[in-house]
Amino acid sequence: MEDYIVRATAAGGQMRAFAATTKNLVESARVHHNTSPVATAALGRTLTAGAIMGSMMKNDTDMLTLQIRGDGPIEGITVTADSHANVKGYVGNPDVMLPPKNGKLDVGGAVGIGLLQVIKDMGLKEPYVGQTILVSSEIAEDLTYYFASSEQVPSSVGLGVLMNKDNTVRCAGGFIIQLMPFATEETISQLEENLKDVTSVTDFLDKGYTPEQMLEKLIGHLDLEITDTIPTQFYCNCSKERVEQAVASIGKKDIQEMIDEGKDIEVKCHFCNTAYNYTVEDLKNILKRSKK
Repeated sequence: MEDYIVRATAAGGQMRAFAATTKNLVESARVHHNTSPVATAALGRTLTAGAIMGSMMKNDTDMLTLQIRGDGPIEGITVTADSHANVKGYVGNPDVMLPPKNGKLDVGGAVGIGLLQVIKDMGLKEPYVGQTILVSSEIAEDLTYYFASSEQVPSSVGLGVLMNKDNTVRCAGGFIIQLMPFATEETISQLEENLKDVTSVTDFLDKGYTPEQMLEKLIGHLDLEITDTIPTQFYCNCSKERVEQAVASIGKKDIQEMIDEGKDIEVKCHFCNTAYNYTVEDLKNILKRSKK
């Protein structure tokens, strides 16, 4: 199944909902970064949330960044998405290994105590930055808390990544359900009642539920109306030219030192781990251009 996000409304517009299946993009991230199972789960949940939250943005040029900074051994997670649900990201330590907790991958233990930052660049003078503490470091609960405290939008967030025995991704996906300011008490209590029975996102996905069926199960009784579906993918727009700008930014003195050493250098993109090679000749050209 291709990865995609479903957007919907329910209860006559009193709530909006999003659900996604993201197995391929999470597997793609795992391959790019060679992540351990717990790092795959942590990054996969954040990528899924990033893709859905990116798709909530209005303009073609809008960008969303999720940054999770905890004191755990994963050393932070960074994910960036655009409004077309193209998403990319990385963890500080892709090799992190931890024993399971209650039979599950210990994402909370890997992330540790810290902060969640949501940065929205909407082409204004300054980007919007919202920051909250990590309440569980399991990511879904942290985003639920973020929406309520930073954006004042009561939300329910579910995210999940299930691994195969060979450490490839078996299934991944998630949902975000949000109440509008005019939602009635009756609608709110009906939603709360329904969400009580939800065990985990991966249960749905492993049973073969599509995003549509997931929303049907969660809020189908509230006149669910699917508005559209959009594809989502792990996509990095890096190139040799773009990475060259990062090389140029280290300063003329350091570039000159590299040239004097007479060795080619390799620079990797943080987001997709693609390696770019720069010869001494390339470095000389970068230096020339930066002098202009």
